[in-house]
Amino acid sequence: MNIKLSDNDFRRAEIFKCLSDPNRLQLIRLLYKNKKEMSCTELGEHLNLTLSTVSYHFKALRLAGLTNTIKDGRTKYVSLRYETFAKFLPGFLETLLID
Repeated sequence: MNIKLSDNDFRRAEIFKCLSDPNRLQLIRLLYKNKKEMSCTELGEHLNLTLSTVSYHFKALRLAGLTNTIKDGRTKYVSLRYETFAKFLPGFLETLLID
């Protein structure tokens, strides 16, 4: 019996790979708690991470389709892509507030 992988299976694998980093989970948790877009600088200050570290993690989150990034001048603002979480990880964001 051969079961073919769908495009969504590959997407799920990328999402889970991306979420395997604790710093990325913290960044998602902070965005979800604040319910607004935040600058990379703000997020780094809240989590005691350097700007380059935050930028690195947000690139991975953006490529996995978990966040949106808007650039305003030299500042990058990041927000969650709720539709991706709803489709591939329903209920996941709420679990981040349980800890």
